Amino acid sequence: MRTQCMLVVGSIGLLVAGCTQATLETASNATQTPRDRALLAHAPYAQATIPVNYRRHIVDYSGREKAGTIVVDTSARFLYYVMPNGKAIRYGVTVGEQGQAWSGVAKVGRLAEWPDWIPTADIQKRLGPYPAHVAGGPRNPLGARGIYLYEDGKDTLYRIHGTNQPEYIGQAISSGCIRLTNEDVIDLYSRVKMGATVIVLPPGRSV
Repeated sequence: MRTQCMLVVGSIGLLVAGCTQATLETASNATQTPRDRALLAHAPYAQATIPVNYRRHIVDYSGREKAGTIVVDTSARFLYYVMPNGKAIRYGVTVGEQGQAWSGVAKVGRLAEWPDWIPTADIQKRLGPYPAHVAGGPRNPLGARGIYLYEDGKDTLYRIHGTNQPEYIGQAISSGCIRLTNEDVIDLYSRVKMGATVIVLPPGRSV
């Protein structure tokens, strides 16, 4: 167990404050389906050694958000899933590179297991060429789960999803979406409900 002092302030007010105790949560495949285990057993990417700070932790949380809310601290590269009784699960994430990151308040509008990927025109222009459609699976950059963010009932085109590049957890290199390891996104997905609130803080709003 480690003690950390943290203050996160965003446009929506005080979110995380004071000293937090962080307990490393033992990795578990309890929420993985047989399909998950089969696909991950033959993943086409090398398993990365994630720095301890970016592994899944249970932490003290003194924010005002209700249980079930997701809070993304893009500056610190953490995603918090708020739990009852002043606790949260903290996951390490990859966030959008400068100029590509999205911030704001959204709702979970869609949930998908091993989602297909249809690259947007912007991604094709900046990073392509890619196939027009990539089927779900471990070679797909969306990874094992997709949590789709909607604003005022419309798809923002930003997602919280898995990755086939776990070595970049803790960095800012994505096209704006929030990436977790496939194991962590499966765990998060098992907890998230449709309609849940997602708060993504803009860069520079955490201390």
